[in-house]
Amino acid sequence: MAFVSFLIPCFVIGTDIAFSCQNTDDFVGASSPGDIVIGGLFAVHSEMLHPEEHPIKPVIQNCAGFEIQIFLQTLAMIHAIETINNSTLLSGVTLGYEIYDTCAEVTKAMASALRFLAKFNSSKDVVEFKCNYSDYVPRIKAVTGASYSEVSMAVSRLLALQLIPQVSPASSAEILSDKIRFPSFFRTIPSDFHQTRAMAHLICESGWNWIGVIAIDDDNGRFALESFGVQAMANNVCIAFKEMLPAYLSDNTFQTKVDHAIEKIVKETRVNVIVVFMRQFHVLKLFKKAVERNVNKIWIASDNWSAAVKISTIPNIRQLGTIVGFGFKSGDISTFQDFLRNLHEKPTDNNKFLHEYIMLLSVCAHLEYHDFQMCISNQSQDDLLQNVENKHQIWRDGFLNANIEPGFIHSTILAVYAIAHAIKGQCKDRNCKDPSAFTPWELLEELKKVTVIDDDKEIKFDSNGDMSTSYDVLLWKEIDGHMEITTMAEYDPEKGDFIFEDEEKKKEFLDLKKVQSTCSQHCRPGQMKKVTESPHTCCYECVYCPENHYSNQTDMDYCYRCNNKTYWAPANSTTCYRKTIHFLAWTDWFAIFLLLLSAFGVVLVLSISVIFTRNLNTPVVKASGGLTVCYIILFSHFLIFLSTVFFVDEPTEFKCKTRQALFGISFALCISCILIKSLKILLAFSFDPKLQNFLKCLYKPIPTVVTCTGIQVIICTFWLIFRTPFVKQNFSIPRAIILECNEGSIVAFGIMLGYIAALAFICFIFAFKGRKLPENYNEAKFITFGMLIYFIAWIVFIPVYATTFGKYLPAVEIIVVLISNYGILCCTFLPKCYIIIYKQETNTKSAFLKTIYTYSSKSAGSVAVSQISLDSKSSSSRATISDSCKSEKNSVNGNCHFQVPGQRLIKGEVLPKNTARTVARKRLSSI
Repeated sequence: MAFVSFLIPCFVIGTDIAFSCQNTDDFVGASSPGDIVIGGLFAVHSEMLHPEEHPIKPVIQNCAGFEIQIFLQTLAMIHAIETINNSTLLSGVTLGYEIYDTCAEVTKAMASALRFLAKFNSSKDVVEFKCNYSDYVPRIKAVTGASYSEVSMAVSRLLALQLIPQVSPASSAEILSDKIRFPSFFRTIPSDFHQTRAMAHLICESGWNWIGVIAIDDDNGRFALESFGVQAMANNVCIAFKEMLPAYLSDNTFQTKVDHAIEKIVKETRVNVIVVFMRQFHVLKLFKKAVERNVNKIWIASDNWSAAVKISTIPNIRQLGTIVGFGFKSGDISTFQDFLRNLHEKPTDNNKFLHEYIMLLSVCAHLEYHDFQMCISNQSQDDLLQNVENKHQIWRDGFLNANIEPGFIHSTILAVYAIAHAIKGQCKDRNCKDPSAFTPWELLEELKKVTVIDDDKEIKFDSNGDMSTSYDVLLWKEIDGHMEITTMAEYDPEKGDFIFEDEEKKKEFLDLKKVQSTCSQHCRPGQMKKVTESPHTCCYECVYCPENHYSNQTDMDYCYRCNNKTYWAPANSTTCYRKTIHFLAWTDWFAIFLLLLSAFGVVLVLSISVIFTRNLNTPVVKASGGLTVCYIILFSHFLIFLSTVFFVDEPTEFKCKTRQALFGISFALCISCILIKSLKILLAFSFDPKLQNFLKCLYKPIPTVVTCTGIQVIICTFWLIFRTPFVKQNFSIPRAIILECNEGSIVAFGIMLGYIAALAFICFIFAFKGRKLPENYNEAKFITFGMLIYFIAWIVFIPVYATTFGKYLPAVEIIVVLISNYGILCCTFLPKCYIIIYKQETNTKSAFLKTIYTYSSKSAGSVAVSQISLDSKSSSSRATISDSCKSEKNSVNGNCHFQVPGQRLIKGEVLPKNTARTVARKRLSSI
């Protein structure tokens, strides 16, 4: 097997040279021996200095920008290890540590990682190249860190070569959950996926949809921006602008891009919410410039800086507006606070970070709080003194405690304890005082199963290597002239909900809605969004919902359509209204009017029945066909009037089936009886033998009535069986439902009406032929008028019925029924009633005989004249008549007599009186 050794150069921290050390141990920031050593990677400094000489040499430079918060995380790791060593957790096995400063640079972090990979007890820190590292024992068993995701991505790939577990308390990039690319990476915080979703949820809950985003231009910033973009889109939040700032402060374009970002914020006046994914030293530069430009917005802070005390102490920070952030959930860190109070008593020989902090205290001792903090951050390692005397005199009690970011401290301690519990699992049956007792990859498998008790809760790594702890929603508030970072709520990543301790906290959360940050005004209920030419969906116009549509929420993308059959809505509506049910109700004035007409018709029928019953034996009643026929006709009229009742009020299946059948059969019965009367009268007064013979064959009263009515019964029966009428809801009117009867078959309805019309037409023909009967018997003339009224009414009905809709459609048919029924009733019976009541002198037998006698005489004379006229047209006929007159012996008074059809012997001009009387009696008796 080939072996390749890598010697890691180390440099000693000096005061007059640009490089650091001459032996490898000087490269370690803090260390402590132990049976099992844990590595640590923390960005204690914010940047690495870059040499100005050329050419550039491969030398790791000193760093600048001492970060108090990250320094506190190194102390939290040391405190956790010391606490474990003083406990019984590992049963006599001690933990050691080697903590390195990455200076927020991947390059320096990789150098530290190379030393982690070096073989245990190798005097030259040699990293052996192997094809199989299963039995390889590196210098450390696990790593805590790094502080930033970009560094963790690089280091994790290197540590994955030997599957050395890496547990980060701060790297939250979503991509680190990918166990294919980062198989040995774990973290004690949630992924950025949950943070960006929480941010988007907060923005959505506050009614904002037009925001800006500022991020650093590194892997972590780009991944966070991408993740937030997805979550924002899912919550209908639009990003008005995105500004990327250089990842390193040493970049000579940094300040220019900060100025450009501030200009963009000032220019976008509708953007009042800014989401910031940056490191603390980036935010410091940005906020200082924002304070100068009097920018006042709502700032959404990522977990990197949401609890940064040094940012909260910027002068005039309150002018920037409201700062809301998401920080990692903290636990009980009281023991760590006690550790910090006694920190000045700790030796600094093996902790260069603590030594540097004390030197910074000496350099900046004369400054006030904020300036003192800025002084510490702005010093480089090249500027510091090596030796500091009277450490107790310059120590500032409470300064470190005041700068604690609880979430990061808690997650760092949690990372150490997770590793310790995994070591405990490996040391059950092994002698862990021997560093080769287990390998890192075995510890990795144990770490996947670890369960840690935190605040009486069991937490463990999920399949992605993440601990799904919750977030604290932090609100920066000014209290007594100082900016305080308070917890406003808790965000549960699993449920996606905000949890409030009390109503006051909830009110603070709801007060955020007072600030508007939208591209367009909110569309009210009753309106919908109309997309404009802007590429952003959040920029739109608000338009009213059209008719029969509604919206019941703000900012709806579209209006809901009402169920057009049963609901309706006006324009700009927030709800649908149920359509009112319309039908021709009893209470409708027009229905009342029609029913009164029907009732009057019934009264009229009853009155006529009474009149005819009381004058049963008078010639008028007898001439009308007798009481039986009159009763049948009047009863049919009564049923027709009664059928109109079924056209009123809410339609039912029974009403729909009954009304047309009752009307059709009753009308057919009525006209059948009138037809028989017309035939009888025409037969009685007809002088044409051929016509008389035809009428005698046709005149079968009972069979005719039964047949004519029976045909209508058959039509209605087939109609009701095969295409029966039914109740139908008519939705053609926008705001109402018309309950109406669907006739089932228009053809059947037409056949029924057509059949009645055919009977009426036949009746009309017969009545028209008998229109010149005697005055007392001139019923045919009135029947003719009645049939004409019927025809006119129903001819008008067809187009009106076809073009009318709505609840008054049944009224159209009622009107036609009433008109035709009244027309026939009045024409048939009212003249007779008039004679019975007001012309009683003509309602006698003698008056009738006289009328008939006069009519018969005129009719016979007319027939004789007509016969003579016809006979004179032929010579043969003339000869016959002449011979007859000469030879006939039966001439009377010198006049010639001749035979006429229908009479035995009629004079050429006048019939004898006794003959006329005989004819009159026969006509009267036939009637």
